[in-house]
Amino acid sequence: MIVEEIMKTKVIALAETDSIAEALKIMRENKIRHLPIIDEKHHLIGLVTDRDIRDATPSIFDTEKFKEGLQNPLKMIMRTDVITGHPLDFVEEVSAILYEHRIGCLPILNDGKLVGIVTQTDLLHTLVELTGAHQPGSQIEIKVPNRTGMLHEISAVIKNRKANIQSVLVYPDKSDEKFKILVLRVQTMNPTLVIEDLKNA
Repeated sequence: MIVEEIMKTKVIALAETDSIAEALKIMRENKIRHLPIIDEKHHLIGLVTDRDIRDATPSIFDTEKFKEGLQNPLKMIMRTDVITGHPLDFVEEVSAILYEHRIGCLPILNDGKLVGIVTQTDLLHTLVELTGAHQPGSQIEIKVPNRTGMLHEISAVIKNRKANIQSVLVYPDKSDEKFKILVLRVQTMNPTLVIEDLKNA
């Protein structure tokens, strides 16, 4: 799956001359935590997060300073070293970038122009959809030898029970590198017979 399939294309963005107060208002009204900052040609020049605003704003208890701080332009607090992605990037690669850099979003650029944005929430929704976790069914985890053809053998057993496989994940067995764990989401509410067949096989 590629990024353009999951990215939000209706991106709310501001200019560097807009005030912190304006950014705060837009974030609250639209329930978002990230605002790309663009120039007149729609090129990305920075990013502001709700955390940036909190860190840059005086305490609300100091009312006068708080009001003054909110009138400052976003240029004063925006980050300019923004990590970006491309619409044709793979979703897995983008997920790894957010994980490794501990960031909450990735602006998506095409020819230098802002065309979308991907957030942690978007990736979480995508994971749920890809695994079929939001659909009725059963999850079966199987420890198998780390050798060619194991998925084929297991799917043949499930096919004989006429159960439909909704998704498959594979991850290494952390306790023994000679094995892998196959996680199958099967479209059946009672997987008992499938499990018995797998044990026998």
